[in-house]
Amino acid sequence: MNPSEIASILDRLGAAPAKSRGQNFLVDDRVADRHVEYAGITSTEEVLEVGPGLGVLTTRLAAKAGRVVAIEADHKLASYLRGGLPSNVELIEGDALKVPFPRFDKFVSNLPYSISTPIIFKLLEHKFQRAVVMLQKEFADRMVAAPDTDDYSRLTVSVAYRAECRVLERVPRTRFWPAPKVDSALVELVPRPPPFAVADEELFFRMTEALFQNRRKKIGTVLRMRGLVRPDDRDRLPYMDLRVEALTPEQIGELADRVHELGAERR
Repeated sequence: MNPSEIASILDRLGAAPAKSRGQNFLVDDRVADRHVEYAGITSTEEVLEVGPGLGVLTTRLAAKAGRVVAIEADHKLASYLRGGLPSNVELIEGDALKVPFPRFDKFVSNLPYSISTPIIFKLLEHKFQRAVVMLQKEFADRMVAAPDTDDYSRLTVSVAYRAECRVLERVPRTRFWPAPKVDSALVELVPRPPPFAVADEELFFRMTEALFQNRRKKIGTVLRMRGLVRPDDRDRLPYMDLRVEALTPEQIGELADRVHELGAERR
């Protein structure tokens, strides 16, 4: 689908690309073909798509999958899709952050940039075989970042704990209409058991979030600020004088376990 075709459809719908929703439509069929091929979909699988837009990926997914569920928040785009989707596609009109995800085997989406972070966190809470997602390149870089880099983040740690992640290819901004300000990337996520064990996952994720929200402060300062440790615990815990970007995900898990142990001792 080229830019003039997209503009014509949107004009008939009385719609326009919404910057607030990060609506940028893919205009390169070769990229769409590769996006679907990377997922390795079979005829018995159920696929979930968030943000189908004008259905560029949806029709390709339907040709390979047993069933496709597509969640679209834009009422005008949802109305357009209802008129031409294959019979094995279920369209849900609603906010993907609020709509409960159905059971699915594969997740294949060109995610609206505005909801990339919460959707990835929501996705990681579900069981699935593989996800292939189009994201802003900067966001993709954060997912696979190494410690002691600017891109290393809470997202990096959460992804590393739950899945194998790799960037499949960079997609130039010129492959979209309207062209966004940054390039994109196709990213693969394959869930696997955590590479290290933690005693309390809720504490591990809560502590990770707190540390990255205060990444310029020393770890000991953040833990005391959040009431996770007492001042006299300092000598009993590792890494207190470091900042969180210096720690690997496994070391953050180690620290969470020591905090958990101290809490258990006091109970």
